[in-house]
Amino acid sequence: MKYSKNDIQEKIRKAVNDVRTQNPMAPSITNSVTINLVANAQLAVGGSAAMVYLPDEGEGMAEAAKSLYINAGTMIPVYGETLPRTARRLSKLSRPWVLDPVGIGLGGLRTELLTSMGTFRPGIIRGNASEIIALAGLWNAADVQESNVRGVDSMDSVEDARDAADALALFTGGAVAVSGADDYVTDGVNKVTAHGGSKFFPMITGAGCSLGGVMAIYACVAEPFIAALTAVNIYNIAGQRAEKACEGPGSFQVHFLDELYRSTPDDVAGSLFDMA
Repeated sequence: MKYSKNDIQEKIRKAVNDVRTQNPMAPSITNSVTINLVANAQLAVGGSAAMVYLPDEGEGMAEAAKSLYINAGTMIPVYGETLPRTARRLSKLSRPWVLDPVGIGLGGLRTELLTSMGTFRPGIIRGNASEIIALAGLWNAADVQESNVRGVDSMDSVEDARDAADALALFTGGAVAVSGADDYVTDGVNKVTAHGGSKFFPMITGAGCSLGGVMAIYACVAEPFIAALTAVNIYNIAGQRAEKACEGPGSFQVHFLDELYRSTPDDVAGSLFDMA
């Protein structure tokens, strides 16, 4: 369904308010170096956090929560069972879970697991431009150029990833968010470029991963496209405000969490974005 900008802003206001009043839990299977920021960001926006490692825990949390965040960052052997079992259960329950294909293309286990994830149709995919291009190719969702992934860094621009993001969104029936200097959020019909953020985001560990965790919080109360854009908007406005108050990356992280907590529904809905 095609939305007007006013429609989107009203839905964002509702999502922010609903999370603040309902305190939904969105568990995470996430990158071990970002666990703290993922959990703290989820708490700051008004949600509740839980970290998952074991296969039976993943299936149990899929039953208990309305959304869940899966990050493919730091692989440990048990994830070979945890990730597919959790994603399979989420798919059967029609939960709008969030996938972050961190490090796509690095190692056989990660590639095998991310390949299988296409079967389970995540509600939201969040990644940098190179990761989104690579995932679209891995799932045969689109004919794309070879991506330029360097570890966890993107060597492609957000503009380069727009077609791949649109194709992935149509393939999954959900939403895709491409992170960069400007962010692109799409469900294949509604297409938005969001502005803001901070130069310090690349200087702290877990900015992108925690964004995925916050998307899962909003996915508990809103459809995938609105959940993804709400998270992007609150990050952009909080990042801008934190940068003005901080003295460097360390103090930025503290101010950023404070600004996530302080941001109102009107602040988040009013964060600058353009519609295609």
